[in-house]
Amino acid sequence: MAVTDKTPLVKVAAVLVTVLGGVALATQSRVNGQLGARIGDGLFAAVISFSIGLVILFAGVLVLPTARAAAPKFVQALRTHRLRPWQCLGGAGGAFFVTSQGLTVALLGVAMFTVAGVSGQVLSGLLTDRAGFGPGEPRPITPTRATGAVMAVVAVAVAVSDKFDSPSRLWLSLVPALAGLAIGWAQAANGLVRIACGSVAFASFVNFVVGTVLLVVACAIDALVRGLPGHLPPDFLLYTGGALGVVGISTGVFAVRHIGVLMVGLCLITGQVAAAVLFDVTTAGIEPTTVVGVAVTLLAAGVAAVPSGRAARNRPVRG
Repeated sequence: MAVTDKTPLVKVAAVLVTVLGGVALATQSRVNGQLGARIGDGLFAAVISFSIGLVILFAGVLVLPTARAAAPKFVQALRTHRLRPWQCLGGAGGAFFVTSQGLTVALLGVAMFTVAGVSGQVLSGLLTDRAGFGPGEPRPITPTRATGAVMAVVAVAVAVSDKFDSPSRLWLSLVPALAGLAIGWAQAANGLVRIACGSVAFASFVNFVVGTVLLVVACAIDALVRGLPGHLPPDFLLYTGGALGVVGISTGVFAVRHIGVLMVGLCLITGQVAAAVLFDVTTAGIEPTTVVGVAVTLLAAGVAAVPSGRAARNRPVRG
């Protein structure tokens, strides 16, 4: 049997690579959070990360024949309105997410940041799939998907429950939650670009171009108001966030066509949560409430992934 986009093998591959993408995003959160803390400016840490990712993808576009061939397809899709300009702005969501890493991870910890962020991803994926914004057909809000989304919100409430006596940190957790909402939308938008141009690398490149431009403008305004940050640290590992971001974004761009926005978000969650807990446990430690929140988050991902009876009845019968 030929392997096509609809075969179980392709869907399993999409799930696995997206989980690895989640591990990359959690590692990126840790790296960019440390870089933002070291230079004292999360916005500049974000622009450094995005710029490095852009250079990597630009090299990939130059080297890969399929990526080079995607450029005229992308332009043609815009000219014929098969792809709207606003559908190419997924990089704005990525830029916001990376900025939130530099601003909040050092204060919240990787696990807390991840739990708040993935709550936004689940809700965004649920609504984006329902609206049919991403590639593929609209996916209904089934009972299991709705239950998984509610559980993800509950997970955040549990994880931040020990911060109720610290309003500043409690409000700070809203930043990664909003960034998660933006990431869910960005995954759908990037998936549309990938369909139009036929290249994961080129679609990821478009994402990083948009994000880098927006971050450079924001940094220019920030520099006028606050001045430039201090000297850059010499530690090479602090500058790997861009490469990790390329992995995280590219896996989502590849997988969203095969498994939908919500399932991409849930697979990213699994990888992010597993890596985030490992990072916090092996460094500064982790609060019991955060551990419970992590467990509920993973359970929410599992519940949302289970097909409901209604979804099964609506699925076409193949002869």
